[in-house]
Amino acid sequence: MIDPQLLREQPDLVKASQERRGDPVSYVDEALEAERARRAAITEFERLRAEQNAHGKLVGAAAKEDRPALIEQGKALAAGVKEAQARVTEAEAAFDAAVSRLGNLVHPDVPAGEEANFVTLSTHGEERAFDFEARDHVELGESLQAFDIVRGAKVAGSRFYYLTGIGMRLELAIMLMGLDQVLADGFTPLTTPTLVRPEIMRGTGFLGEHADEVYHLPADDLYLTGTSEVALAGFHADEIVDLEQPRRYAGWSTCYRREAGSAGRDTRGILRVHQFNKLEMFSYVKPDEAEAEHDRMRALQERMLQACELDYRVIDVAAGDLGSSAARKFDIEAWIPSQQQYRELTSTSNCTTFQARRLGTRYRTETGRTAPAATLNGTAATTRWLVAILETHQQADGSVRVPAALQPYLGGIGVIEPVGASA
Repeated sequence: MIDPQLLREQPDLVKASQERRGDPVSYVDEALEAERARRAAITEFERLRAEQNAHGKLVGAAAKEDRPALIEQGKALAAGVKEAQARVTEAEAAFDAAVSRLGNLVHPDVPAGEEANFVTLSTHGEERAFDFEARDHVELGESLQAFDIVRGAKVAGSRFYYLTGIGMRLELAIMLMGLDQVLADGFTPLTTPTLVRPEIMRGTGFLGEHADEVYHLPADDLYLTGTSEVALAGFHADEIVDLEQPRRYAGWSTCYRREAGSAGRDTRGILRVHQFNKLEMFSYVKPDEAEAEHDRMRALQERMLQACELDYRVIDVAAGDLGSSAARKFDIEAWIPSQQQYRELTSTSNCTTFQARRLGTRYRTETGRTAPAATLNGTAATTRWLVAILETHQQADGSVRVPAALQPYLGGIGVIEPVGASA
């Protein structure tokens, strides 16, 4: 959540951020009113408790014959304190609900508007074209026996698939190359839980506007994660973390997304699926280091896409397309020849102190006091990269050239040859 002090002292700044996101500005006034009610309830509780404490001293000093009446008065005061405590609990819950509807404060450099209002920050390579009739990744995958979509749908339904043979090996090569890259950049690798408790999912912001994307197991009240960002954000929940040096982690996990609302979109192939593997970077830093860390993650992602010899652009995502936790997000989109458009392969978000404030992750400042840490996340590698690699490096005979950086992870294979239709 956003800083309550910022909400109280600079409500116009929060309203401007809400407006840029396209979210209701009225939420700010409702959160302010809930904050006032919360503070009033706390003040009244503390007044009554102080009165109760003072009365307790009177009882101790009173003459024996005066004590019964004072004790009765004390009981009435205790009941009043109990009622006031209940009102505080109720007011705090109302404030939490109100403030949780507010998105993170948008970075001033983020473009205003909806999804289409992004700004292109840079491009790399050319929009790949061929002097032969290019195939899409589904045709290539089937001829290479790299995946089986028909049997995936038979077993699990639409948007599921099998990676088979060289497809499974190529995905593993992408993930291992990504792992080596992040290890060289100082990240600690983790295999993360893919089921998390509601408070962790809520703390990262995925039970707000993205709740319909999440698989829930009601019998256990656990959620399947759509990214290891969730488990990584929870790793230091309710802790005071030493941030003299940034804490950098890379989570390897299978991810699950319901893809609610995507009916009819990307139904062909493995671009938009319910289950996939991903390597996710996650950093804990001091708030004044967050922007530099964001640029660092973006640079690392670009190096990995360049290692895969992909054509791409980097965009600054518009405010209306940001998730509630992100103050700023960079997407890197690879050129997909069959679609003649760029599609997202990676993203990296600066969540400032928004997630850490919810999850109780703090660091100790120079004054000795604690303050919320800043958190950032960014995709290092994922199944989706198969689409761009197959299509970008296809050759006229239907084979696919393997980028040099991936060849060591495939036992030196330089070209993947068609093997005919799947059995």
